[in-house]
Amino acid sequence: MAKEIWRPDEFSADLCNIEDYKRWLATNCKLHFSTYQELWEWSVTETKDFWKSLADYFDIIFHDTYSEVHDDAPMPFTKWFDGATLNYAEHIFRSKDKDRPAIIHSSEREEIHGLSWDLLEQQTAALAHGMRAMGISKGDRVVAYLPNIPEATIAFLATCSIGAIWSSSSPDFGSESVKDRFAQIEPKLLFTIDGYQYNGKAYDKLATVKEIQDKLPTLAQTILIPYLDDESTLDHSVTWMEATSTPAELTFEAVPFDHPLWVLFSSGTTGIPKAITHSHGGNLLEHYKYLSFHNDVQVGERFFWYTTTGWMMWNYVHAALLVGGTIVLYDGSPAYPNLEVMWRFAKQAGIHHFGTSAPFIVANMKQGMKPKDHYDFPYLRSISSTGAPLPPDGFDWIYKNIKEDLWLVSMSGGTDVCTAFVGGVPTEPVYQGEIQARALGVSLYAFDEAGKALNNEVGEMVITKPMPSMPIYFWNDPEKKRYQSSYFDTYPNIWRHGDWVKITDRNSLIILGRSDATLNRDGIRIGTAEIYRSMNKIDALKDSLIINIEKSNGTHYMPLFVQLNEGFDLDPTLIKVIKSELRQNYSPRHVPDEIIQVEDIPYTISGKKLESPIKKLLMGMDATKVINLGALRNPDSVNFFIDFKERMEKD
Repeated sequence: MAKEIWRPDEFSADLCNIEDYKRWLATNCKLHFSTYQELWEWSVTETKDFWKSLADYFDIIFHDTYSEVHDDAPMPFTKWFDGATLNYAEHIFRSKDKDRPAIIHSSEREEIHGLSWDLLEQQTAALAHGMRAMGISKGDRVVAYLPNIPEATIAFLATCSIGAIWSSSSPDFGSESVKDRFAQIEPKLLFTIDGYQYNGKAYDKLATVKEIQDKLPTLAQTILIPYLDDESTLDHSVTWMEATSTPAELTFEAVPFDHPLWVLFSSGTTGIPKAITHSHGGNLLEHYKYLSFHNDVQVGERFFWYTTTGWMMWNYVHAALLVGGTIVLYDGSPAYPNLEVMWRFAKQAGIHHFGTSAPFIVANMKQGMKPKDHYDFPYLRSISSTGAPLPPDGFDWIYKNIKEDLWLVSMSGGTDVCTAFVGGVPTEPVYQGEIQARALGVSLYAFDEAGKALNNEVGEMVITKPMPSMPIYFWNDPEKKRYQSSYFDTYPNIWRHGDWVKITDRNSLIILGRSDATLNRDGIRIGTAEIYRSMNKIDALKDSLIINIEKSNGTHYMPLFVQLNEGFDLDPTLIKVIKSELRQNYSPRHVPDEIIQVEDIPYTISGKKLESPIKKLLMGMDATKVINLGALRNPDSVNFFIDFKERMEKD
């Protein structure tokens, strides 16, 4: 039984947004729920009533009304709010407030500064006017090769306001990776910088930008934002200053509920990335729901997530503006000049909700960081973690070293829905190593191979009812064949997300890693997250990667690749510690056949370990067919595994 490590007091719980929603339901819908679980069950049983209640509660601005909340077509063909028209950006700007900033920003190159709502509106309006003058209109694709700076936010909001379709990539992507993504959607306009800074080093990207321009023949114009050098120039472009030079009034193009808002891309580690297309209305409703009820962002609070423009969390961050929050942006490394930089930033920026990744928390834990010894955090209410399962000792580290009275929100979702399926509930307790609950409207279960729901057992994470923020389609997939094969090839008309999950008797959740990277060891399924949790406890290990190879003769080979911290060697003593940790915490089946030291563990640019592609490589598949080096944060790390595969074949 996991221990309870946090519980809200009654007064604080009563002030949460979700309690206000429950009171609204009681008054306006005559619906009364005494527990969160009761509310969740209603939300996934009476889906039409639930999603209608959100449209009413959040007072969605419909320029044309809808005929029905959703039809009865199965996923992925469900039609939502047919006939309705609206605009995502219009809802953001109705939250404007002259008494608080819209954006707080800092970077490795700049100190903290704010951007007022008035200035945000003026620049968005001017840019939207400039874009229209360039011929950009509803339905056109606008792409961005930008760091996490206020100009990126302004560019997105201007794009959204005129009904054009947004997609972004961070400048650490190479030209081929950008082409693989953006060429699919045939963009008309590119926003770009001349370079960026990371880990204290400046990177000139003008040559890369020129390559990108050449690889995108549909581009009609490029807007250059000088970042490294105010005097930078680029052929076939106009400057940001020129594009925003004409004052204008901000207006909003009313678009159908399912009109594309943005295109997000899968990691593309094994092929061309999937162009996952989301809608204005679907993301609007979902983001109101999640930021309000599951992140509990209150009016005037400052919401931060460490992200780049190439991760869906950048898109998600902007949803805090919908509910009256201030978004906090940071551009640069989260560990430069050291791991203290983010905690100092949290203090100086007055952050209320701090979002990060599980690997960042683990890195702090391993380095013995104790931020509370140097900073107090009077405004900090919550820390959220996503990107990978947060191990139980990560929970402990936060409460011991950040702040005792803190709501820890472990959440999981993805690019596929631009939100989280599971995460926080501010009125419920937090248990060590567990995600609090399934989000409202998310009919999520653990299934066995036969499609039977499991209780308190590990199974495939599935979604049995449609959600409006599910993709409307993949770009260039008119019959939804690729869409269906991605999520619906295992259980008919049921979304299989690709994670192992256990739903506890308390209705909390534990995610055990990707199901496509499962360690099937002598008939026993082992989630990779279990291995990593144990490895995180060992000070000598900086990182690790585990795979299991099923051989043709029916035997298995399970190597563990480890990256060591400086000053440690993979000697017999350390090997014994690793094996003992796995045997004692889990079982003898978790003990690897071999422990191998590597210089680096391969990751995608979005921060995912390369488990499945490395497994395919070591099982004999061609590296060029299973690994797209352009999608990797550290492509040189793959060389070890290619050499290792060759040694395996010789042996």
